[in-house]
Amino acid sequence: MTAAEDAAAITETADVVVVGAGPTGLLLAGDLAAAGLDVILLERRARTAANLTRAFAVHARTLELLDARGLADELVSTGRKIDRVSPFGGTALSLQRLRTRYPFVLITPQYETEKLLERRALSTGAVIRYDREVIGLHQDREPGRVTVDFRTPDGIRRINARHAVGADGVRSTVRQALGLPFPGQAVIRSMILADVRLTHPPEDLLAVNGTADAFAFLVPFGDGWYRAIAWHRDAHEAEGDPADLEELRAIATAALGTDHGMHDPRWISRLRSDERQVPTYRVGRVFLAGDAAHVHSPAGGLGMNTGLQDAANLSWKLAAVLHGQAPDPGALLDSYHRERHPVGRLVLRVSGALVRVVMARGAIQRTVRDLGASLLGRIGPAQDRALGTISGLGISYPPLPGTHRPAGRRAPDVALAGGQRLYEALRAGRFVLITPPGAATPPATPLTHLHWRTSSRSSCALVRPDGYLAWSAPAATDAELAAAVGTWLLPVGADGPPRPDQSDQ
Repeated sequence: MTAAEDAAAITETADVVVVGAGPTGLLLAGDLAAAGLDVILLERRARTAANLTRAFAVHARTLELLDARGLADELVSTGRKIDRVSPFGGTALSLQRLRTRYPFVLITPQYETEKLLERRALSTGAVIRYDREVIGLHQDREPGRVTVDFRTPDGIRRINARHAVGADGVRSTVRQALGLPFPGQAVIRSMILADVRLTHPPEDLLAVNGTADAFAFLVPFGDGWYRAIAWHRDAHEAEGDPADLEELRAIATAALGTDHGMHDPRWISRLRSDERQVPTYRVGRVFLAGDAAHVHSPAGGLGMNTGLQDAANLSWKLAAVLHGQAPDPGALLDSYHRERHPVGRLVLRVSGALVRVVMARGAIQRTVRDLGASLLGRIGPAQDRALGTISGLGISYPPLPGTHRPAGRRAPDVALAGGQRLYEALRAGRFVLITPPGAATPPATPLTHLHWRTSSRSSCALVRPDGYLAWSAPAATDAELAAAVGTWLLPVGADGPPRPDQSDQ
């Protein structure tokens, strides 16, 4: 800003400012507001601007996280369930193998996910401001704040916040303000995306194939519209260059043998696909999430899902620190990068491998690809591992020093006493302690204490707000329960927790 703009800037305050109102930013803002924090969400787009983005697949783990917010069933009603896939003519892989309430991929436009998350964020008290372009960010060690400057139709404004999160996409202004590199490379330089109608829908739910020179993919939303993705080796146009239906139909015919009578596109666009990841997800009081932290090919439909899971991992940690409930605030906030950066790296590898398989050119490469797809469908453990990675159900985090597996793994949605499910109990946004009847609740600790549905079970488990196991034991005394909980949570009103304004040290 100029000196005059700096002097004229109107300043307000918040606990957290989130930049970017895509799915990642909306989920994060809703979680933080539900935890009782003052949250302001800034979005560069105007409220009425179209958001024609590439995401359309919601995987099982993301649906579980939405279930923990009471949102999954409504989102499922907006789309189409895909419970089997047949890669490159291989044996069909059944998603019914997944041990979850959601053994499928939900196909629904990203705007349906955004509508649901926006409504929830507003209902919890988050402030969302559209047509707000962030132009600067800096953080002060004293008095411990982040200053975010942004442009509005009425002039320059400023927010002083205790923390900030950049969820503002691949061209993240927040990432640039932090001076962080975004190393990587372009993997597909000219790819066409569109939503179209089909005169002759494919017999299978999914139509996908790759030849030596072309690739095409069709998936139904369930309302008559199909998402089409197409790429041709000879296409060299740049992202943003015009794309038309005739080009899309020609590529689809080359890859699939037919264009299935594509017509009446409601939108069509040309994009590029990069593989990039920022080296650190946290710089002091500022965090990066979603495409601002990692971007990869659309293969596998992993991008939006990974961003939403970033948000679910970060939100409860920020809330615990800002409410003074974390025994070691700095370590807890550092764990966001420690847990999520390896996941982002894994997603880059998986999506990169998938897109390179799709783009296989030589006859030998394509034969090996097709043979691998056929074998995958016949080897149960290999299927389970592949489906666990793509669905997110197989993602786990390293356990804390001194603890052991299954700590760090996803907690399944077990039935509890009183007819309640674990993921229903997680809707309070707190840790859930599960014990046999008779165990004492650790005093003055902000958690939900429930019991197993079967009284004969003697084991104990502590589940984090994001649905991962923090600790478990075959049995535990009341003192051992209190010690396990105390590793993660301070009793309400306890003396001596580090001040929230020192959490970046």
